[in-house]
Amino acid sequence: MISRERLADTFKLLVAIDSVSKKEGKFAHELKRKLESLGAQTLFDGAGAKMGGETGNLIARLEGNTAVPPLLLNAHMDTVQPGQGITPVFEDGNFFSDGTTILGADDKSAIAIVLEVLRVLKEDHLDHGPLEIVFTVCEEIGLMGAKNLDFSLITAEYGYTLDATDTEGIITQAPAANRLEFKVHGRDAHAGAAPEKGINAILLASQAIANLKLGRIDRETTCNIGQIEGGLATNIVPPSVTVKGEVRSHDEEKLKQVTDEMVAAFQRAVAAFPGVSADDDLPRLEYKVDNDFPRTYIPEDHPVVTLARQAAENLGRNMATKITGGGADANIFFSKGIMLGVLGTGMRDMHTVRENVKLDDMVKTAELLLEIIRVQTVMVARPT
Repeated sequence: MISRERLADTFKLLVAIDSVSKKEGKFAHELKRKLESLGAQTLFDGAGAKMGGETGNLIARLEGNTAVPPLLLNAHMDTVQPGQGITPVFEDGNFFSDGTTILGADDKSAIAIVLEVLRVLKEDHLDHGPLEIVFTVCEEIGLMGAKNLDFSLITAEYGYTLDATDTEGIITQAPAANRLEFKVHGRDAHAGAAPEKGINAILLASQAIANLKLGRIDRETTCNIGQIEGGLATNIVPPSVTVKGEVRSHDEEKLKQVTDEMVAAFQRAVAAFPGVSADDDLPRLEYKVDNDFPRTYIPEDHPVVTLARQAAENLGRNMATKITGGGADANIFFSKGIMLGVLGTGMRDMHTVRENVKLDDMVKTAELLLEIIRVQTVMVARPT
């Protein structure tokens, strides 16, 4: 049986250990110790060294005692800023921070839930199949831990990422995303004495942006300009500016189309500038497009969905499939042929100092995950 008090204590302990992106070392080693105490075999991969972080992804295995396919459980260890010196506050069944930092429920509520489920499996001597647990680093800075995960260490073909809000939903569709960076090169000049000698890079970038459709393009696609940096001083015609944005879509063709439209808008703005100087080739555009993460799509009849729905039904709950506009580690696993449905832990207002989570919701997700493991053992078991 899930212990509310133990789950709450574990969560409070976890959020009190700093683990902002690239600085997850202390937290990761505490998790390693806890997992090994529950009978898991653990190891770190080399992702940390590739990214300049303190540690790699933490991978754990429990053999189980039932001949069913291995089930993968995933959450991320890192948090966003301000995430140092977190003091958890528990009031009226809700966890908050003291208001000066985030809480860290994203994603330590998930990690606390996984640990509690493993404790119950061990204490109650429950039958279960092989479990593979992957706690990633640097999820918050572009899913970098998952992108650098040593997938040769993974044998499971499906499972669950715990990294959402809704405790009665499973995310089965998430968009692909492209990240774009544009650098417009102009020419500096005195803004008061000789502005005509300059080429205003910010002006050219602004003309490009003005011709873009931003926000929600359609029900499957979004586009955003999120960062602009450039210029030297108010009395200098800005010689350069950098603009960063993204496109997301559930449709690969639409993703390409909107990405191409963004690039074309900047190309046109630069090309339309009159009197390009041949000697210095200005104005000039540099750009790059990086695939941030691929889309996910899990069919309704996949075991990830049917197991979660059966488990929820057994508990007298609903389990609806969901579409999201965000990305998660699950996107990267999907690109490797591993289907991870994304479950919620109840966390809310993530990435703000108002972040909170109800203990009741964490208990619900722990109960659901425990029941998923039990259902898999019953539904998929085959003779040894």
